[in-house]
Amino acid sequence: MPFIDSKITLPVSPEKREVIKSRLGQLAGILSKPESFLMVGIEDNYDLYMGGKKLEKGAYVAVSLFGSASSSAYEKMTGEICRLYEEELGIPGQSVYVTYQGVKDWGWNGRNL
Repeated sequence: MPFIDSKITLPVSPEKREVIKSRLGQLAGILSKPESFLMVGIEDNYDLYMGGKKLEKGAYVAVSLFGSASSSAYEKMTGEICRLYEEELGIPGQSVYVTYQGVKDWGWNGRNL
C-alpha cells in the first residue's frame, strides 16, 4: 500500500500526469510493492521555498508505504524519482526532495491491514 504524493511548482498537463502516474507505478516495484495498490497524488502550481528562495522548478515527493523497505531500495527509488521529474518536467535533481515514511497501521476497505 504505497502512496506517492508530489507537490510540484510547475503546471502539469493531464498527459504528463498520466505519464508520471504510470512511471511511478513501474517504480513501486523497487519498494517491493505492486502498482495495483499504489495511490498517487499530484498537486501542481505549488509554492516551494528552499533556503528562503522560491523554487521556480522544484518538487517535494512524499512516499508512504505499509511496512518499510531497505535503505538501498530507498536510495534507488530516490534516484529514479529524480530522473523521472527531470525527464518529464525538466526539474533538476537538486530541486527534487524525497521523503519516506513507513506506516505500521494502514486502513483500507473498512479494516486495517
